[in-house]
Amino acid sequence: MSAPFRTVGVVAKSDSAEAIETAHELTDWLLRRDISVALQPEVASGHPEAQACAVFDFTASYDLVVVLGGDGTLLSVARTVASGIPILGVNLGTLGFLTEVGRTELYPSLVEILAGRFAIEQRTLLRVELERSGGEQLTYRILNDAVIAKSALSRIIQLTLRVDGRLVTSNRSDGLIISTPTGSTAYNLSAGGPIVNPLLPVVVLTPICPHTFSLRPIVVPDASIVEVILESEKEEVYLTLDGQEGSLIAAGDRVRVTRSDEQAHLVKVSGRTFYHSLRGKLHWG
Repeated sequence: MSAPFRTVGVVAKSDSAEAIETAHELTDWLLRRDISVALQPEVASGHPEAQACAVFDFTASYDLVVVLGGDGTLLSVARTVASGIPILGVNLGTLGFLTEVGRTELYPSLVEILAGRFAIEQRTLLRVELERSGGEQLTYRILNDAVIAKSALSRIIQLTLRVDGRLVTSNRSDGLIISTPTGSTAYNLSAGGPIVNPLLPVVVLTPICPHTFSLRPIVVPDASIVEVILESEKEEVYLTLDGQEGSLIAAGDRVRVTRSDEQAHLVKVSGRTFYHSLRGKLHWG
């Protein structure tokens, strides 16, 4: 793939000294190549070239966004930037399933990208609507998962699950994970759900500690409409999006999940495949 690169957004994990230092170094590298840079205010602070940089705006358009941190940082960016912007994830964390390259590979990878030698992997985003019984509606966008789960002190909860309007189950459990293929290696994996190739057009529904041995994870087409209603009263239950934002929900509230019209565009330049990641990150040998 080839494209001109005139403006690059740089996002760094704000509480990581290594990420901020790398962002400053990267900014200098890009400016020397006459590429405009947009930085978060907390990252630009203290950098001698800050006045030469624009303020990073999640609603703006960039030719590339470089994310310095880990999977969590990349999730927050992919969920909020304008659809279609290429995102390069640089792993400065631990596991790093979503990030494409490590710190030592950053500049060789950017040389390849600026020369147009890279690919884009399109990842499904899901639209999550929370409809409260009182009529209020909240809308979110996720790359990994939406989790409906009881708090630590709550008892087991009752959830009703429908797919395309058809009843699947009404069961008691600790909760339910609604995962994209990208998110299948996150909470879904820990809860016993399947590992799914991130390019498959599916959604994974994984119960959390169900109160029946027969209830197992279900994989449905991502064109489906998934609806979950909380039936339990007087229990503290949360809807959590990508593990980073969410809301307390109450009896009668409905969570509706559909495929978003937008996608996350992840830059691929290393040559590593999904299966490379599985072998390396999960120590499959």
